[in-house]
Amino acid sequence: MTTDVTALESLVEIVTREIVAAYAQPQITVTPGSGEYCKVETVDNLRVTTCFNEIGQVINAGAERITSNFGSLPDDMSAAKYIDHTLLKPEATQDQVTQLCKEAREFKFASVCVNPTHVKLCAQLLKDSPVRVCSVIGFPLGASLPETKAFETENALRDGAQEIDMVINIGALKDRNLDLVARDILAVVKPVHVAGAILKVIIETALLTDEEKQIACLLAKEAGADFVKTSTGFSKAGATAEDVALMRHTVGPLMGVKAAGGVRSKDDLDKMVRAGATRIGASAGVRIVKGEDGSAAPKGY
Repeated sequence: MTTDVTALESLVEIVTREIVAAYAQPQITVTPGSGEYCKVETVDNLRVTTCFNEIGQVINAGAERITSNFGSLPDDMSAAKYIDHTLLKPEATQDQVTQLCKEAREFKFASVCVNPTHVKLCAQLLKDSPVRVCSVIGFPLGASLPETKAFETENALRDGAQEIDMVINIGALKDRNLDLVARDILAVVKPVHVAGAILKVIIETALLTDEEKQIACLLAKEAGADFVKTSTGFSKAGATAEDVALMRHTVGPLMGVKAAGGVRSKDDLDKMVRAGATRIGASAGVRIVKGEDGSAAPKGY
């Protein structure tokens, strides 16, 4: 797959300019002792509240309601509508994937998220169901070539995937090779959107500095992705409310933010949603919607 060089250069230029501008802005100041400062912005039918501490750092961000499409807050605010019911373990069997789909139908989760080898089975089991089929690309390391990710994506879409969660080239981002990171995302954006599917870009927050998280989010946004996502669930840590808030603040109110990795209880989910998440990736989806204590849930994704 070839990428238009002019478009690529333009994307990287836009992101670089936004990052420079963001870091050049003066810190938000408040009267000593007055506590946090919260800014409220309204875009269409969504009100976004972003709160800062005394030195101007984002400490919380959240959205109350929106009526636009995939990246938005659902009108039904029940837990199940947020959840991508997930099974990405390498030892997952067809019987386990079948059970995953059965649970997704029963509890009306947003999607099931599975490895590409299980997409066709899930598409068959969830036919005529509102539950969508999500698959992962370049997972979990993100270190494959853009052309490889594009090929994986096309196969998954052909097998019935309606959502794609791709892992960026993390090493390239840390090298500040933004051309490669942009090309990586664009290679997947094109086939996903041609198929009428949606794209979530996994940035693996546990491996990045805050500045790198912002750059990754802006690259994903400018490339046309529908969501940014915190984690694979296979790195050294998963989602945190602080990272979700930073990502929400960076991409603005209209793009989806998915928190994944370590969300095991309704309390965990609520914290992520309050921070600005519009989708949750979890293998403990059934426990979450039943309101069970997450301490007994299996570790992992």
